[in-house]
Amino acid sequence: MRLEVHLHADIPMIEGVSRKQIEQALAPLLEYLDADGMADVKSLEPDEPGLRYEDKEFMLLMCWTGEVGRSFHQALDAALDNLGPLCYEAVEVELTLYQQNGEQESRLLFVGPTAHAIHEAQRRCMIEDVTAVLARQFGKAQVAEVVAMVDRLFEHEWKERAVEEKKPERAFETATRPSRKHLH
Repeated sequence: MRLEVHLHADIPMIEGVSRKQIEQALAPLLEYLDADGMADVKSLEPDEPGLRYEDKEFMLLMCWTGEVGRSFHQALDAALDNLGPLCYEAVEVELTLYQQNGEQESRLLFVGPTAHAIHEAQRRCMIEDVTAVLARQFGKAQVAEVVAMVDRLFEHEWKERAVEEKKPERAFETATRPSRKHLH
């Protein structure tokens, strides 16, 4: 079964990273898409750039829509895992899946240089989301109380993770998020 997906991210890379290094990191995804390089990844939407590396700004831009099958997620996960050590900081990668029944599902992936950097990016993203939702109904003081609680939850989770049996550090994580549309 084929599915339409949209991939969106602006990923800052460490200074000096070359296009070739990024394409090597993205190899599992490029291979899945049957592309020799980022320039060969064309979006179904003509106004989307696909995958592009702005080498003067050290920024990998992902804005691509395409049809994929079941093994797409494995290829994307492997590519993000490879990409993590090349990242300047941890950021979110939005993946939107368009179901055949018209519904859409959004997933939020995080890619970054370390597990701690990813954890902090997840914290930042959660605080932004919670603040935006609560600010529509409540004042700054009430929002600050909830944000402080979210902050404590993230601190507690990180401390628990530190005492758990050590697992290999991953350069990306996955979460879910309410759907957001990108207007380009």
